[in-house]
Amino acid sequence: MVYMFKYDSTHGVWKHGEVKAEGGKLVIGNMHITVFHERDPANIKWSDAGVDYVVESTGVFTTIEKASAHLKGGAKRVVISAPSADAPMFVMGV
Repeated sequence: MVYMFKYDSTHGVWKHGEVKAEGGKLVIGNMHITVFHERDPANIKWSDAGVDYVVESTGVFTTIEKASAHLKGGAKRVVISAPSADAPMFVMGV
């Protein structure tokens, strides 16, 4: 993950500070970002990480039922970034 952040194929080389992995977190400059390795979003402890809002952008959990798994881990709200068959969709600027 560190390598992909440092050398992005679209944005090029990261030139705004150090990027490293430390203690299970992605560290970018002075920011420590918690990284999870769960396939099932219901197992992610969002409340332990202090997360209220989750942006579901995997493209896998695009229905209300599937995206709601994040709520089981303590998220208060979930925003689905991909088209959904049953969740309300909002398009900015239209």
